[in-house]
Amino acid sequence: MSADAHRHPTPAAPAAPSPGAPAQPGASPAGPVPHAGTPRASASGAPAPASSAHQAAPGRNPAGADPQAAVPSSYGTGVPAAPGPHPAAPAAQPASASDTAPNGAPAAPVQGPPVQGRPPASGTGVRLDRRASDEGVAGGDDYTLQAPDPRVAPEPHAAVCVACRAGRVDDDGYCENCGHAQPRERDHMEQECGPVAAVSDRGLRHHRNEDAFAVGTTTLPDGAPVSVAVVCDGVSSATRPDEASLAASRAANASLLDALPRGTHPQQAMHEAILAASEAVDALAGEQLSEAREHAPQQNAPACTIVGAVVTAGLLVVGWVGDSRVYWIPVDRSAPAARLTEDDSWAAQMVAAGLMGEAEAYADHRAHAITGWLGADAYELEPHTAAFKPDRPGVVVVCTDGLWNYAESPDDMAEAVPADAAARPLHAARVLVGHALDGGGHDNVTVALVPFPAVPQGAGSA
Repeated sequence: MSADAHRHPTPAAPAAPSPGAPAQPGASPAGPVPHAGTPRASASGAPAPASSAHQAAPGRNPAGADPQAAVPSSYGTGVPAAPGPHPAAPAAQPASASDTAPNGAPAAPVQGPPVQGRPPASGTGVRLDRRASDEGVAGGDDYTLQAPDPRVAPEPHAAVCVACRAGRVDDDGYCENCGHAQPRERDHMEQECGPVAAVSDRGLRHHRNEDAFAVGTTTLPDGAPVSVAVVCDGVSSATRPDEASLAASRAANASLLDALPRGTHPQQAMHEAILAASEAVDALAGEQLSEAREHAPQQNAPACTIVGAVVTAGLLVVGWVGDSRVYWIPVDRSAPAARLTEDDSWAAQMVAAGLMGEAEAYADHRAHAITGWLGADAYELEPHTAAFKPDRPGVVVVCTDGLWNYAESPDDMAEAVPADAAARPLHAARVLVGHALDGGGHDNVTVALVPFPAVPQGAGSA
């Protein structure tokens, strides 16, 4: 995760995906547009699952949940998630999972094929500028900013420093004149695809963005619109977490946009997308040369968490592995907001197993250790999926812990989401990222907003 997440040795309990019903080709999204520039768990109700496939560790919903805090549904009953605020999370961030039901009305889960288990399988430093004294220039410990040599003309297409506006940027991303680190492509990214929008930011404390997202729209075989959003958070304690999150988000998105127009049921499509994302991350580990592994045997395989949402005219499907989350926010706030995922984390397992109360579990230093992730060293891949049928318009918030650490409960998230989020999703996504940065920006921040029900392509925010 763009934050300091760590993987926990205890695997999460398995669950089962879902089969499918149909779904035809449509348009797919354009890539995110980069811009220069730069914790605790809890939840309450969730929308009535039309079906729930995979479950997390023992006991899906922690005790003490408010049955009223569920997403309204036209059928079934709500299966609330655990509520309650928690203390601020430590520097290290782990991962999550959950599925619940709308408006206190849970629904019967859609049964699907069993998930096959799998056996288990550097960071970059911050460049320090040289001191003036090291160059033989007076100034002691002070850093001096020298004028560029007029005799050395910059290359025609060479990048120019955003700080001094004169120096050439070297291959490492630093100005050769003033030494200023240049913004990376992924420091801040935004994308709007029809009615779906996403924003990702490096945050204020990390040297790079290890989050990634992918959004898109297409159509089902009957021509009905469908929107897709996938968000991934690289595990910082692993090798190349930024590459892992990018590979996973792209693979899952491509899988969904390929399967849905062919008639694959959205829940089954989500399950298959998570498997595709896992294979993409596993492939990164296979790229490492044997010599490299010999010289750095302590390095973990690339890893990340994943969470996604598929929205059609009448069905909302979510899927995840890890601690990134999905929230449901009614447009008119006429019903309680809800969290639709349950973290794959140590704290969530303790609460689900009845071994600790929620407040006690999340106060523990092991609370955010993740128990589920994508990666070659994952003990067993257990994708979680759930389907819901909300009975009113709303906004689906798909995000990493870099956001929900600052708006953990469904009510807090609903308060942070602008009232016009369904009509202006890109603006709302920017507002939510700003909310996290204003709160401290301790982690990378990524959020995707998907209006429910799905709307035709071309409808976007102003």
